[in-house]
Amino acid sequence: MPLSAAWEFYGYGNGAASLDALRALIGELNPLSPRDDPEIGCILLKDVIFFPDGGIAGPPPEFARNLVQGRTYEFDDPRYDPSWRSHGPMFTERTGWVRLGQSGFRATVFNAYRRRCAITGTKIWPALDAAHIRPVTQGGEHRIDNGLLLRSDVHTMFDWGYLGVDPSYRLLVSPRLRDEFGNGALPDRKGDRPHREFLEWHLDAVFKAS
Repeated sequence: MPLSAAWEFYGYGNGAASLDALRALIGELNPLSPRDDPEIGCILLKDVIFFPDGGIAGPPPEFARNLVQGRTYEFDDPRYDPSWRSHGPMFTERTGWVRLGQSGFRATVFNAYRRRCAITGTKIWPALDAAHIRPVTQGGEHRIDNGLLLRSDVHTMFDWGYLGVDPSYRLLVSPRLRDEFGNGALPDRKGDRPHREFLEWHLDAVFKAS
């Protein structure tokens, strides 16, 4: 995700005291100007276990010292340090959805939708919100399948019930949107309002009525 988004989502959790400090850390690998906002790799840690002093086991002997990520091994493998195996039940493999914290929810929804509003396609990420389909206050959870990435104003209309998405992923617009808020705004001067001829042309030539 963009460097600025990582700071927006995780703040001090990035291991830096400020966005500028984070930029400086990243810039140690590739110098950055104050206006640069590069995409950076983000690893989301979930259910972290802290071992007691003296209880930390090293990696398997065949793992290279310069290994960064991507290698795995089973906790019950008899070739490896028994202190890892004693914690095996705490690390059972999980399938399906994963519970996330609020920041993790935002980040995973943000990336799952490729930083685009699910309804409008807007790609200006500061204007996008990770919306809960079923709010946490009403029994929902921070699950990626309980989320939609929406432009902030669309998010508001979704939360208020003026927009919906059916199980076939079709957008639904409540008729109450027009009933409660009118049919839009027009200029005060009658001569400034859209001409009937042009509106009819648009309906005939452009508007997708079906």
